[in-house]
Amino acid sequence: MTPQVHAWLESAEKISAPWEAKPESGSFGRLWRVFMTARVAIASVLVILQAFIYALGNITNRWSIAVCIAYLCATLVARLWARPRPHGNTFDAQWVSTIGVDVVTFSVLNFLSSGGINYTPLFALPVLLSSVLGPILLAFGTAASVTLLLLADAWRNSLQSPGDFNAHFLQAGLSGSGFFLVALLANQLVLRLAREEKLAKSSQSTARMLTQVNELVIETLADGVLVVDVNGMVRSANPASRRLLATQDAIRSAPFMLATEAAWQPLVELMLRTFTTQSPQEVDISLECPARNARRLHVRTRLAASQNNTHDSLCVMFLKDLREMEARVRTEKMAAMGRMSAAVAHEIRNPLAAISQANALLEEDLHDTGHRQLTAMVRQNAQRLAKIVDEVLNISRAQEQIPAPQTSTLMLDDMVLRIATDWARQTAATQRMGVTAGSANAAVWFDPEHLRRLMINLLDNALRYASTSAQAIEVTTQLVAPGQARLAVWSDGQALEKTVQTHLFEPFFSSESRSSGLGLYISRELCERYGALIGYQRVLSGGIEGNEFFVMFRPASQPLSADSLSFDAILV
Repeated sequence: MTPQVHAWLESAEKISAPWEAKPESGSFGRLWRVFMTARVAIASVLVILQAFIYALGNITNRWSIAVCIAYLCATLVARLWARPRPHGNTFDAQWVSTIGVDVVTFSVLNFLSSGGINYTPLFALPVLLSSVLGPILLAFGTAASVTLLLLADAWRNSLQSPGDFNAHFLQAGLSGSGFFLVALLANQLVLRLAREEKLAKSSQSTARMLTQVNELVIETLADGVLVVDVNGMVRSANPASRRLLATQDAIRSAPFMLATEAAWQPLVELMLRTFTTQSPQEVDISLECPARNARRLHVRTRLAASQNNTHDSLCVMFLKDLREMEARVRTEKMAAMGRMSAAVAHEIRNPLAAISQANALLEEDLHDTGHRQLTAMVRQNAQRLAKIVDEVLNISRAQEQIPAPQTSTLMLDDMVLRIATDWARQTAATQRMGVTAGSANAAVWFDPEHLRRLMINLLDNALRYASTSAQAIEVTTQLVAPGQARLAVWSDGQALEKTVQTHLFEPFFSSESRSSGLGLYISRELCERYGALIGYQRVLSGGIEGNEFFVMFRPASQPLSADSLSFDAILV
């Protein structure tokens, strides 16, 4: 084998294991076994041939049988116990045990030949063995040794038969030239095959790398990806698609049949349409699952057709959750609207202040009751507009900076009692509200002024929908885990519609025409600044069903960071 291929084989040996440890690995090992088997076969044929000649009584030298039997034993030993190892650039011990044994054996048989048997063609075996499994130097060295032995045998024969001197030497020279040519051609073919094998392995390695990259990209895609064959068998499914297709039983892992679930029938029909029309499809579908609400998906299909009809075509489905798409669009719209509203609020503030001041000056000079009622109406609406402007501006203010950690912790029970009492006195709702402090005065991350703003938003919202009965509003604090405090504002109002619940904490959303729709949105923004979680649920309190807004606080013992708390275990 060539020096380049030999070096490659040596590097592979160092990386994986010695040839002796893994005799079955690589193309070199396969070629080695083929040549060793061929040597055993030739040795067996020689033994059978010598036995046949001996049986016919035509043999004059019994040493030929002994040489053939010894050669058969040597080839069997090499085939059974020797391990494939690349030849070096010199005639090492392995060359002696294989190629050297062949050359010497065939030369001896040529020397002992009787009855006109010519063993010269057998020299092709060691020449091919050295050309295929060794470098060019070993191949030419073997061909040269064979040629010299043939010339020596020709010289011996010419001494016995002087009249055939030229014929013997001409035959030996032609045979030697042929062996040199065979060695060169075989070695060049092996060189080319080695380059092709190396290129194929490099291509396979690149293909495997690209496959791994593609799988990694598909696994991390937010969109679902399904690969389905013509029989409806899902060959591959990324985590996003398994989440979108999750049933009440379990999340399926590929491979699985798409037609096994009744809820997936729209996908089956779309897959069949793609294979039938041999064209991509794009449609919005709804998956009806008994255990939950219908999931609306936007599905695109692409056909991966076989180029030479060697395998079946595959249908690739791309799944998108329409709710997530709509939520992203809605968020972008709200963000743009918020920026525009903040700019408009800045422009309104100065004219509004001028109107309020002018109205106050005008009210000082008026004595007529009707006129003073009109100025009072102007004052009230100006105050309402000023409040809306402040709420719009508070959206951006709440995101500007985080208070210093040393000033953003508070004792929850004391602060909640103080804020609730002040609010009840100002709104004359003392008889309708109850306060229960049960968090053992836990310390939480929150700024006192921001907590006041949060609670006033929630209490105003509760008062708007609560009844006039006693204890229509309840404010409670409690410990749901060691150090984990929870604040809840409950009211006995009517249940919220599902469409209202979906958009509760979005800006500028309100079920009332006279509300700015910013209170709950600002509350959520404030909670996120301190790692808290705000939510809504319909619960029973004192046997009465009502609406509850709750806040899960981050304990003061936990460092305040950008990461949010995981409340999954608490909410279950």
